[in-house]
Amino acid sequence: MKTLDRRLASPWRRSGLAVLAGALPVLAFPGPALWWWAWFALVPWILLARTAPGGKRAAYDGWCGGFGFVLAMHHWLLPNLHVFTFVIAALLGALWVPWGWLVHRTLGGTPSSRRVAAALVVLPSGWLLAELVRSWQGLGGPWGMLGASQWQVAPALRLASVGGVWLLSFLVVAVNAALAVLVAVRRARVPALAGLVATAAATSAAWVWSPRPDTDERAAIAVVQPGVVAGADSADRRFDREEQLTRRLADRDLDLIVWGESSVGFDLDDRPDLARRLAALSRETGADILVNVDARRSDKPGIYKSSVLVGPQGPTGDRYDKMRLVPFGEYVPFRSLLGWATSVGKAAGEDRRQGTEQVVMDVGDGLRIGPMVCFESAFPDMSRSLVADGAQVLVAQSSTSTFQHTWAPEQHASLAALRAAETGRPMVHATLTGVSAVYDANGARIGSWLGTDASASRVYEVPVTHGTTPYVRYGDWTVYAALGILAAWGAAEGVRTVRLRRNRPARPGPPARTAHGSPARPGH
Repeated sequence: MKTLDRRLASPWRRSGLAVLAGALPVLAFPGPALWWWAWFALVPWILLARTAPGGKRAAYDGWCGGFGFVLAMHHWLLPNLHVFTFVIAALLGALWVPWGWLVHRTLGGTPSSRRVAAALVVLPSGWLLAELVRSWQGLGGPWGMLGASQWQVAPALRLASVGGVWLLSFLVVAVNAALAVLVAVRRARVPALAGLVATAAATSAAWVWSPRPDTDERAAIAVVQPGVVAGADSADRRFDREEQLTRRLADRDLDLIVWGESSVGFDLDDRPDLARRLAALSRETGADILVNVDARRSDKPGIYKSSVLVGPQGPTGDRYDKMRLVPFGEYVPFRSLLGWATSVGKAAGEDRRQGTEQVVMDVGDGLRIGPMVCFESAFPDMSRSLVADGAQVLVAQSSTSTFQHTWAPEQHASLAALRAAETGRPMVHATLTGVSAVYDANGARIGSWLGTDASASRVYEVPVTHGTTPYVRYGDWTVYAALGILAAWGAAEGVRTVRLRRNRPARPGPPARTAHGSPARPGH
């Protein structure tokens, strides 16, 4: 132990260990998808921060660990953003500075049972604070929230219907904190075990009591994934391939056909020939087609990414313009200051324009869909809002072709399982080049994925559900509870500090001196 303490005394070695510890949880996400790993992956990071020589060093451990987490989670950005990936990781990593300090404050030294009990709710709350700030679109959005690693676990998805992905993150951190206490603080094992039992009880209660979505009927929804189409005239050739794949769906009695993000590279008003071809496809297949137009609009200035519904007579007029754009990929924040990013990577040369409101579309036979574009599927509030407005099926049109052979396509596809479970609505994740996937209202996968090597069209029988989940009804209550916990703990710590100062014995004054200048002695 003394040897370990000496090794950790080196600031550089300690910082390196913190970076590695922060990167460990990423193995719980796709591609590795070791979901069980998340439940103890934070333990090394917690143990490191609690042994820091002071709160300032623990806060720095939080920053280094946050840097490692963000960099590992987004390592597939390196070929595109190059050195700027490290800048982003350093900036976002600072969000875990308070969390590192909280670890040391609650678990540092030899914590009492009361401090350990507080840590089991304070540390998850501090983690949620970092995730909340990071969820702002301008900081990259909520990609890689810790709870999202549980997208394959049925009990966890049931919990998501109660408190969203926030609740999953909270519980994962709470379990990690309890395990760290069991490893390092023997005298406080009782509250740690109580925390683990409480987590198991909450999961069991949610499994039994949370409402399950009711299924009315099924909708036949087809996904068209053209695969990689690159080179000159790629927009025209991609459209040709999508047209060919869609024709194969004739006589399948479909309710909807979904193309991926940027599936149409021209404004349909400027290219009426494409609009006519889409209308003909709709007539042949007997279904409306949801395409995604990525082009400069003829009726407005600028480039938009838009979900456009096309029926037998052409565009129906239902259109959704993407509201939350990908930083650097679709616009450069503070371009006047950060525009240099375009010279070192593949950042957007021109900013896309933002839409102003979400749209629910009627695709016939009473089926209502809620479209989202690209990484909007990472935002829990967007899918929740669409369902509250009456969407029966959530649809995300995406393209991760830039990151084709990385972990990004599978990470993106997994998010739809969380959104489906949270809202109690099935979700279709349709892409240009994979991974495309469909999930039922419980977050369970329907059929097989269309992987990154597929160029195909596939029909999915999607159960249409109704009813309201607690998460749709009550929203982000887990976040508000976490903020309340932090406020209450901060107030209690403030009161405790004041009391300690008041009860601190006064320092004795200087000894009295005699007329000769020597200190007076008692009894003289």
